[in-house]
Amino acid sequence: MAYLVLDQLTKRFGNWTAVDNVSLTVEKGELISLLGPSGCGKTTTLQMIAGFLDADGGRVMLDGQDLLAKKPNERGLGIVFQSYALFPHMTAAENVAFGLEMRRIARADRDRMVADALKLVGLEQYGDRHPRRMSGGQQQRVALARALVIKPSLLLLDEPLSNLDAKMREEMQIELRRIQRTVGTTMILVTHDQSEAMALSDRVVVMNKGRIQQVATPQEAYDHPANAFVANFLGRTNLLPGMVGGGAGGTVITVADSVWPVAQPMAAGPGALAVRPEKIGFVDAGGLSGTVLARVFQGTQWLFEIETAAGRLMVIRQHDGSPLPAERERVMVGWRTDDMAVMPADREAA
Repeated sequence: MAYLVLDQLTKRFGNWTAVDNVSLTVEKGELISLLGPSGCGKTTTLQMIAGFLDADGGRVMLDGQDLLAKKPNERGLGIVFQSYALFPHMTAAENVAFGLEMRRIARADRDRMVADALKLVGLEQYGDRHPRRMSGGQQQRVALARALVIKPSLLLLDEPLSNLDAKMREEMQIELRRIQRTVGTTMILVTHDQSEAMALSDRVVVMNKGRIQQVATPQEAYDHPANAFVANFLGRTNLLPGMVGGGAGGTVITVADSVWPVAQPMAAGPGALAVRPEKIGFVDAGGLSGTVLARVFQGTQWLFEIETAAGRLMVIRQHDGSPLPAERERVMVGWRTDDMAVMPADREAA
């Protein structure tokens, strides 16, 4: 039985449905990301789990208990906010101890638990510092220690790294994943940052317009997006129009002057083929013909723009010394069938 279950969870604000019958199961110890653009419903979903917003429909079950029937302070959840929400007049240790004091934990036990939590996040030497004397990354670690010290049944993270600079964000991603693996706490992360979700998550839940578009491991969602929205949201992609039909060896999709086999059964009709720029190579035969419009050196790689009968493609090739075509040169590009995703055209706007 799943540890956390969202069952047709719904939230409306007037005539606008912010979360539309969202259903999801999470196993104990998983780190799940709710990922999507602003307004997709991810934060609203988190707030209903936390109890900050009332649901208009559906259920939230945690370890067999109905969370929606409990007050927020009775749910036993840990929460880390985007703004850290530390008490400025308290030291790091006092901030971490606050939740334990509210639970009337004995002083000796509280001191031990605070020390363990600060050590877990690498701040055992900073317990007597106030937030104003700490960097953004250190403050975020204090917020994380405060949430973990109460040993929550579920930890909710609302854009926790968005206020950090790029270098500190990468460091905290590594640190957060290490901590999660150490303590084994089930975590739900809300983020709009695709790379953050990919780096941290066991599975990503891609949302748009209040609905779940795909639930998969980061690699599966990236390599085999369920629809065009997922393909476009999770990094650069090439989306080529085509026609799905039957071939001698099974289902195929025809894209301009090239034909590609389709692994999954699909109805005949208009379709779309998605392939990532780094999965495309220059080939001698059996691909899609075109002309190099531009090539840009980016240090470790080259970025090409190719004009084809199916539209313009982006191609990324590593700067490894291999010969590469020049601008205005006629080329043929290709990719492995395992590296492409095919979807019906009517799902492109999902």
